[in-house]
Amino acid sequence: MGETPKGQFSSSARTRAECRAFDREASERFHVAGELLMENAGAAVARSALDLAARSAAAEVFIVCGTGNNGGDGFVAARHLWHSIGLRVVLVGERRRVGGEALANLRRLAALGVPIPELGSAEELTAASAGKLVWIDAIFGTGLDRPVDGLARRAIESMNASRAPVLAVDLPSGLDADSGEILGVAIRASRTVTFVAPKVGFREARAAPRRRRRDRWDRSPRGSGRALVRGSQG
Repeated sequence: MGETPKGQFSSSARTRAECRAFDREASERFHVAGELLMENAGAAVARSALDLAARSAAAEVFIVCGTGNNGGDGFVAARHLWHSIGLRVVLVGERRRVGGEALANLRRLAALGVPIPELGSAEELTAASAGKLVWIDAIFGTGLDRPVDGLARRAIESMNASRAPVLAVDLPSGLDADSGEILGVAIRASRTVTFVAPKVGFREARAAPRRRRRDRWDRSPRGSGRALVRGSQG
C-alpha cells in the first residue's frame, strides 16, 4: 500500500488508458477492490480539503458531484468530512444514473443523514458562493471526452465565478486528460488531487489556465497506487 507496483507504472505523466490499466492491475493482480480504491481516493481528497479550508479560513466545504466515479470519490470525501467541518453536497444529474461503487458510497453518505439533493439550477451555487467555503469539484473525471453542456457547464461557470478556492478531484472537470483541451468549459482549480499519476494533459499549454501558480506535489495512498496533490501553497 502506498507504493507503485514495479513495472510499467510510475509517477510520470500517464494517459487515461494507462490510469485505467493501473486500476485494472490493482484489482486483477493485487486483489485491491474498486471500492477500496475509491475509499482511499476520497479520503485523500478530504484531507486536502481540510488543509485548503484551514489556509483560506473557510467554514464549509461544498462538494459538487457528478453521477460517475468522480462523483463517487466526492461522496467518500463527504463522508470523511461530515463531522469535521460544515458540509454541503449536491448531485449534478439524476440520482438514477449513479451506479456501481459510486452508488454504494452515495447510499453510505445518505445513511449518515447527509442531504444529497439533485442540483436544480446553477443559481444555487452562485448563492452559496457568498459564504466562506471551499468547493470540491467532483463532476467529471478522466473519462470525459465530449464538450461540457447543460447544467454541468453552468455549474462549472458558477464555481469559476466564485472567489472561493476550488479543489478538483483527479483533474479539473472539463479538461481532457490526454490532450489538455478545454472541452467547452473547465474548472479553474486552486488545487488538484490526482490519482495514480499526473495526467498527460496537465503538461499541455492549454491546460495551464486551469491551474494556479506556486504548485506543489504531495503523496498519499490510493490502493496500491499513488495520489498526488497539486495546488497553490498560499
